[in-house]
Amino acid sequence: MISLRISRGIGALGSHLKALCASVSSKVEVMGGDNEGRITRVLFCGPHFPASEQYTKEYLQVHPFIQVDDVPLANVPNVIADYHICVVKNMKLSADIISRARKMKLIMQYGVGLEGVDVNAATSHGIKVARIPSDITGNAASCAEMAIYLMLGLLRKQNEMKIAVEQKRLGEPIGDTLLEKTVFILGYGNIGIELAKRLRPFGVKIVATKRSWAPNIDSRDKFNGFLKENPGDALVDKKGIHQDMYEMARIADIVVCCLRQDNETVGIVDQKFLSSMKKGALLVNIARGGLLNYEAVFHHLESGHLGGLGIDVAWTEPFNPADPILKFPNVLITPHVAGVTEPSYRSMAKVVGDVALKLHTGSTLTGLEFVN
Repeated sequence: MISLRISRGIGALGSHLKALCASVSSKVEVMGGDNEGRITRVLFCGPHFPASEQYTKEYLQVHPFIQVDDVPLANVPNVIADYHICVVKNMKLSADIISRARKMKLIMQYGVGLEGVDVNAATSHGIKVARIPSDITGNAASCAEMAIYLMLGLLRKQNEMKIAVEQKRLGEPIGDTLLEKTVFILGYGNIGIELAKRLRPFGVKIVATKRSWAPNIDSRDKFNGFLKENPGDALVDKKGIHQDMYEMARIADIVVCCLRQDNETVGIVDQKFLSSMKKGALLVNIARGGLLNYEAVFHHLESGHLGGLGIDVAWTEPFNPADPILKFPNVLITPHVAGVTEPSYRSMAKVVGDVALKLHTGSTLTGLEFVN
């Protein structure tokens, strides 16, 4: 009798274990399956900056449950409902487009600029918006190097040198140097600090403005109760807040615009600002095209008051190669490539990939700077 009961108990236990194993096997199959419910989908908007999507795909190639797509700008509104992450690039994400993003958890930039995103609309729909901090990816350093490239190109008259080569003329044009120049960094953030580091060996004087120069508390000294200045601040010879920008412009030989574009800074380099610059001073913009007032810049180039313009960003992008402003011999333009370098783009691809993996597993998203 006891033997029979044990046998029946073992049989029942075996049946239960078989059922449990079948259940677990089924769950694993569902979790690992390629059904849409278990795929995290990442949308890259538009064809520009192609390495961003390419490098992210390469980073995620061993994770088939993360799908990365690049979609033409015109098609984004029609497909955005199917994606969980949107990498905006130069797409304008309006409230209407965002309202269609029913599965969206995160809108982010492959870099720092979020001026094209309606952050309030995203917030109202429960969607987080973030940028990738430029100081952790090499993006700030890449942009700083481009600023120096444009400065040197203007000082050494790159366009005129090209003509001289074509005409087989030697020993001209006469250029200028960075040595003993005063450089005004308008917007002293991560890029401004990296620029100041690289300018120091050229023997320049650095002046800069930002919203606040309040010192930071160093983590090692919090318990000692004293403040330590941000190390980047020590690179600046003269500091000011944004209201001081006209005074700084009056003493600068070169102005480098490194501001973020927002409602307060759109068109900030206007008639008043340009008129306050030294006659013959140079203007470089590696931030956003909308920071410069086109008509004012054109007027000051035409009058000869502005000695040269070097821009990596334009008022509309892609910029019209036949635009009249490009006819001036002292204007240099590059195709929004200041941050487009191998180290920077590989680092940012890792950030995007890691964020997608964390979102897929429900982990806390890190490595981003959220704005809402």
